[in-house]
Amino acid sequence: MNEPKITKSMGILEAVERYPEAQRYFLMAGMSCFGCMAAHFENIEEGCLAHGINPDVFVRNLNFFLSGEKPTETNLPRS
Repeated sequence: MNEPKITKSMGILEAVERYPEAQRYFLMAGMSCFGCMAAHFENIEEGCLAHGINPDVFVRNLNFFLSGEKPTETNLPRS
């Protein structure tokens, strides 16, 4: 995979504005955060934690998704 495009410290709106195709992945993961008021101030890590998703796995797989490669693991809820 190429160098990561998105990091967990990136704002949610920044990510979907910079990479509009990321919206589809957020929705597939059950996160419609970019349509939420919290998206104006939350970063991806905070959004993931609010939804019980491991932010490291989410961002890694989002970057795979954006690069067209298959992810190596799924976005399982945090245990």
